[in-house]
Amino acid sequence: MDEDIQFKLMDTSRFNTTLDWLYSFVDYSLKHSSELAKAEFNLDRMFRLLQLLGNPHTSYPVIHVAGTKGKGSVSALCAAALQAGGYKTGLYTSPHLQDYAERIQVNGQPIPHDELSNLVDEIKPAVAQVAKLTTFEITTALGFLHFARQRVNVGVIEVGLGGRLDATNVVSPRVSVITSLSYDHMAVLGDTLAKIAAEKAGIIKHGVPVVSAPQKQEALAVLETFSAKRHAELTLVGMDVIYKAGPASLDGQELAVWTPGLPPVHLTIPLLGAHQVENAATAYAALKAGKFNLTDEQIAAGFAAARWPCRFEIARREPPVIFDSAHNEDSFQRLNDTLQQFFGDRKVTLIMGVSEDKHLSEMIQALAPRLSLLIATRADHPRALDVGKIVETAERLGVACQAMEPVSAALLQAMDSSAQDGSIVLSAGSMFVTAEAKTAWQQQA
Repeated sequence: MDEDIQFKLMDTSRFNTTLDWLYSFVDYSLKHSSELAKAEFNLDRMFRLLQLLGNPHTSYPVIHVAGTKGKGSVSALCAAALQAGGYKTGLYTSPHLQDYAERIQVNGQPIPHDELSNLVDEIKPAVAQVAKLTTFEITTALGFLHFARQRVNVGVIEVGLGGRLDATNVVSPRVSVITSLSYDHMAVLGDTLAKIAAEKAGIIKHGVPVVSAPQKQEALAVLETFSAKRHAELTLVGMDVIYKAGPASLDGQELAVWTPGLPPVHLTIPLLGAHQVENAATAYAALKAGKFNLTDEQIAAGFAAARWPCRFEIARREPPVIFDSAHNEDSFQRLNDTLQQFFGDRKVTLIMGVSEDKHLSEMIQALAPRLSLLIATRADHPRALDVGKIVETAERLGVACQAMEPVSAALLQAMDSSAQDGSIVLSAGSMFVTAEAKTAWQQQA
């Protein structure tokens, strides 16, 4: 056997063994919502594990980002701008799309598989000393350790779930960021916007500036209260930092952002949709509040180069094939607005799978008038809703629907439908479904 091939096979085998070990712990992302609600979330385990590892999370400044929607995009934009400004930048996000290593990146490059395996082997003795650790907690510690070993100048850390008790909430950030809040994971975070906002506001630290995207009044009142109690200066995007959308095309969109009394800064982002203009303004405000000594030119260069896959990602322009991460009612409405902006009333063939705890009916209704066909499918994930329930809901709403598994077969069916009627092929509803659809698309290409 060729030595290069043999080495790759050995590397793949070792990496798979590493993933098996990580997944051998409790992974709440794979649990049903009823089990998630009973989870024992606390930060004691994280503090203990990180102490055993030498507290790597304290060796670099951090931007800490929470929110329901947009936190990944804001994190990616901040990281891109910092990198453009000469900072060696760590980016920690979740979940991954196609490769677990995507969660831990330095200057846009995922941690090499062999490096992740080496770190896992190194931390096993420490992990053995802390009871009841979860997969996410261990992965978060691995991210912090990798960033310290790589001597990053700054880490951009995305919250996994909530904020107050999230494993990432052990950091002492330079700036805290809260993106758009809406209803999601209500079994854990609460059934009102105020309760959800309180959980997200748990990342606000005493004396540390906090930046918030525009919020509904119920959520904003909570953030204002938390910020005041913790003497954290609150910058509210839309009031303290103003933004305005400019021209947009499938190549990207322009915006202006400014502080009242100062001239506007003109930015271009490749991410599409009005919500991404809001995210860009939020990221800009966060970088300024964190006093990272970036010029507006460096921020503009970073934003223009930012990439964040499966956020209205157009894989083919005609007939369009789009991969999107919308997975709740609010994000489906924003998805519909973006479709209207760029494609008018053009019909859509939707590849859709959802998790069991989503407001399925409201999600479908947001796109119903433009759907020529909904293809119900499910990802290879324990929380994926049975396709029969998706079909039943769609038909009750008067939407033509058929079931097709696996996701790769659903993509082929959608392509056939598009070839006949010229409709847009769109994958949305679940990050896991969209990841599988994108992988199938790449394999076909």
